[in-house]
Amino acid sequence: MSYQVRIARQAERYLQRLPRPIQERMLRRLQQIAEDPYGPHTKPLEGLSGRRAARVGGWRIIFAVDDEARRVDVSDIGPRGDVYGHM
Repeated sequence: MSYQVRIARQAERYLQRLPRPIQERMLRRLQQIAEDPYGPHTKPLEGLSGRRAARVGGWRIIFAVDDEARRVDVSDIGPRGDVYGHM
């Protein structure tokens, strides 16, 4: 059973501005996250309890997992150097 993925408005806007090939890579990674948010394609973030990150080239997807509701909440999508500064 997969998780529902919800993307924050800010992350959704950033995703829409990316070039189509990168958008497609991001969407494939989001599908993987929906299937297994704790899989080898993600890692927990130190100092941010409950937050995880997934890498897509030079970009990162930052999200939290709600196991009870079977939901993944994506808070940020952005370049590796910038996305961690928003937290």
